[in-house]
Amino acid sequence: MGEVRDRMKDDLRLQCYSQGTQDLYLGYAKKYVAHFMRPPAQMGREQVRAFHLHLQDERKLERGTIKCYLGAIRFLYNVTLGKPEVVAGIIWPRQPHKLPEILASAEVEAVFTHVESVVHRAILMAAYGAGLRITEACRLAVGDIDSKRGLIHVRSGKGKKDRYVMLPIRLLRVLREYWRGARPPGLRLFPGEGRTGAITSGPVCQALRKAVAKAGLTKRVTPHTLRHSFATHLLEGGTDIRTIQVLLGHSSIRTTAHYTQVSGRTIARTTSPLDRLEMPKDKGKAKDKGKKGKRKGKGKKRR
Repeated sequence: MGEVRDRMKDDLRLQCYSQGTQDLYLGYAKKYVAHFMRPPAQMGREQVRAFHLHLQDERKLERGTIKCYLGAIRFLYNVTLGKPEVVAGIIWPRQPHKLPEILASAEVEAVFTHVESVVHRAILMAAYGAGLRITEACRLAVGDIDSKRGLIHVRSGKGKKDRYVMLPIRLLRVLREYWRGARPPGLRLFPGEGRTGAITSGPVCQALRKAVAKAGLTKRVTPHTLRHSFATHLLEGGTDIRTIQVLLGHSSIRTTAHYTQVSGRTIARTTSPLDRLEMPKDKGKAKDKGKKGKRKGKGKKRR
């Protein structure tokens, strides 16, 4: 892509896209151009449509991945090349609505028990105990932990938004245990070698997979499963949905409301209209009593 790639990279930076999204969009745009071996400015709606069909029918990619490809192509034409008409009629694949996997409290405890590394356990406990995304937990700085106020300051979360979440006492104990042993230099609580200077999520995900296997769980568990479980367990414990929205950093309460669909306890506590109907047994008993009374009366008359 040459100059177009450099310009697209600058455009992504100017619009404050995260580094991960920048890399993803640039890679997908490069694959789109390589597929046709033509400059993107010389292609139009037919090429975009043909590439969409290629991703769906030949490569058989997941719908979420296809949406990322299309997002990159839309940014390329809308912003970098200034040709919005090329992607004006783009067809977005319909995403199936699947309920997230939720762990029971005992299953969460079993997973933490089998995480060998203290640093990985601390990060995963932050994901569950404070509802953090895995990248948010990995990028925590030493100054983000406010033990006196019992808060964690989450900086530049999704959408570049800051928020405060609770600091669980048990997580604080694990962090102090980790701190005494590691004494990490610099500002990062969990230092690494990446661009951000923080540990990457890869080793943490690997440690989680091993812990899940050792715990004997058959559910598909990712770090985000812990965040889903955090929200669901709060809801089941009586926390109002507005508070959960703030803790998760959701822009819309409609996103948070999805957890009402996966809270088994909330669903089980809801009374079915069937149980509010008048029981037919009572009516049957009343009729039987009436019949018995009539029979007794008839018997007396015969005597």
